Amino acid sequence: MASIRFDAPKQHYATSSLVIGYALCSSLLAVINKFAITKFNYPGLLTALQYLTSALGVWVLGKLGFLHHDPFTLDTAKKFLPAAVVFYLAIFTNTNLLRHANVDTFIVFRSLTPLLVAIADTAFRKQPCPSKLTFVSLLIILGGAVGYVATDSGFTLTAYSWAFAYLVTITTEMVYIKHMVTNLGLNTWGFVFYNNLLSLMMSPVFWIITGEYSDVFTAVGSNSENLFDLVAFSAVSLSCVFGLLISFFGFAARKAISATAFTVTGVVNKFLTVAINVLIWDKHAGPIGLLCLLLTLAGGVLYQQSVTGAGNVSSQSTASKQIDSETDEDYADDNEEKGLSGKISGV
Repeated sequence: MASIRFDAPKQHYATSSLVIGYALCSSLLAVINKFAITKFNYPGLLTALQYLTSALGVWVLGKLGFLHHDPFTLDTAKKFLPAAVVFYLAIFTNTNLLRHANVDTFIVFRSLTPLLVAIADTAFRKQPCPSKLTFVSLLIILGGAVGYVATDSGFTLTAYSWAFAYLVTITTEMVYIKHMVTNLGLNTWGFVFYNNLLSLMMSPVFWIITGEYSDVFTAVGSNSENLFDLVAFSAVSLSCVFGLLISFFGFAARKAISATAFTVTGVVNKFLTVAINVLIWDKHAGPIGLLCLLLTLAGGVLYQQSVTGAGNVSSQSTASKQIDSETDEDYADDNEEKGLSGKISGV
């Protein structure tokens, strides 16, 4: 029994570290990608380079023995393909939203997802309905973010179109990827490898559909500074590195916490994104908007408090389940059902 009590805090700190890592990467990546897409105006090529870096990074580190990932098999790829398509569409719409709108617009539509994910979890994944306090906290997050962006009138029809497409795809991705993580049987690096490799394979299709390949070939033929500028190269490189980091932390955090808690973590930690956004961009909300942002953060704290009680009750039984679990996927799903995820996801 002593060893069980020792393992529970270790599990708590390990999962907390994954959530914190995801939060930092999520917060910084939005600003980095906004900077990269500003200096390197080829969203399809930018995301393809991110996929290439992540897939190649996992493969090389695996060959060197620094990590283990599941080998690529055609049968597993077929099963994972629908999730990879949804993931690609989420990243594709996200990048184009950042291309046509400011970070504030991205934040408000990103903040809509916890409420929608909670509803989708209940309707399609047969998860328990959120408690009244949890539901209220999600509404506070939504209201605060909407009020924040409502102070910024810099919207266009194009930006709204991409924002709506992003909202639909990211909500689907949050729920469906969680289903794949808990049922397919791959380890964390296996998910990162399959997700990015399959997304990389899909990239040329979207280059043709959007006509971006023509712009790239024209820029290469004219030796455009936009392709070969040092600042653009640095921005793209940084976005690729953070793309690899968020792939790991994102999948690992998804596996440890519920889909709603995972989504709320990303929304609440947009505070750092907003702080950097205020410093480097000239289009952002004013003082009233910042007060609304504080309301969003308060909603995140309330959400964390609303699920802490269940997590405290289940922590000991979850440690026992960890020892007896036959697979990581079963343990992650058990954590989600017991409520431990909520306790350690309030960052």
